[in-house]
Amino acid sequence: MRKITKTHTGIIVSDTDLGIEYLYVGDYGKENNIKADFLGYTKRIEKVENTPIDITEKLVVTVSTQKGCCEKCKFCDCHKLSFKGNLSLSELVHEVTCGVALSKINKGQRLNVHFARMGEPTYNFDVIECAKICGEIYKNQFKEYHPVVSTMLPRGNKRLKEFLLRWCELQDNNWNGGIGLQFSINTLNENDRNEMFRNRSLSLQEISDLIKELPKPKERKYTLNFAVTSKCDLSVKTMNRYFDKEKCIVKITPIHETKEAVENNFEIVKDFDVYEQFEKPLVLDGWNVIVFVPSQEEDSDRITCGNSLIAFEN
Repeated sequence: MRKITKTHTGIIVSDTDLGIEYLYVGDYGKENNIKADFLGYTKRIEKVENTPIDITEKLVVTVSTQKGCCEKCKFCDCHKLSFKGNLSLSELVHEVTCGVALSKINKGQRLNVHFARMGEPTYNFDVIECAKICGEIYKNQFKEYHPVVSTMLPRGNKRLKEFLLRWCELQDNNWNGGIGLQFSINTLNENDRNEMFRNRSLSLQEISDLIKELPKPKERKYTLNFAVTSKCDLSVKTMNRYFDKEKCIVKITPIHETKEAVENNFEIVKDFDVYEQFEKPLVLDGWNVIVFVPSQEEDSDRITCGNSLIAFEN
């Protein structure tokens, strides 16, 4: 059975027969929900208002790479669905093509495909082939194409480096929009990281060593994603010890209000002062920092990372 849930800027598709979930949404635009001094977006963002969106300007299709998830991050609902392995290549392509088709866009400016709904994408090498195939499918339908992998860097994945190196090879495809690679870090306090990721993520030193082996980004730097509480550690000294600002940027977001995050009593940051206390010292040190602030509707629609509607279907 395929269930369609409408959101303020798109839809979520939950296919209980296939055990997959994907969505398409519009984007409010950088000027509305991010602060990034290095891009010229310097306005303090107190609140993001829900506004009408032209999805032909930027369509975001977010797809699952696994049926459920074999990791058990304490702020994510995806592992609550019984894990049933990787999606096949045809299922991955199906998610993207259905998402675009349901948007009813015939000609658009930009298509972002995020491999970030359910599952840990680095376990599924068909993700790389899917990105290539969709680049061909949509090269005439969208002027820009930007596939993105988000990973929590699982310590149990013996082929993690191989996947990341092969993903980075996609930089040579010369897509308008380039590729994205995002690492979930959240905090530079090792003990707190282990708690958040239930000891399933690499250590900071292991992540640092891994990024050193990746090629220098051609268009977009690698993103160090920090889904924060006010108690997180983003100290400049520690950041510089592990990471290279020539290769990486810092992205600061809240932990999203998933059922798992609420059950585990994570602070859901609503106050921009919290983001600013992390952002300012890093910017002063020369880091490129993006602060992403979701609207209340994005959280309530459950389109953000860590959510899974199908995990709670009867």
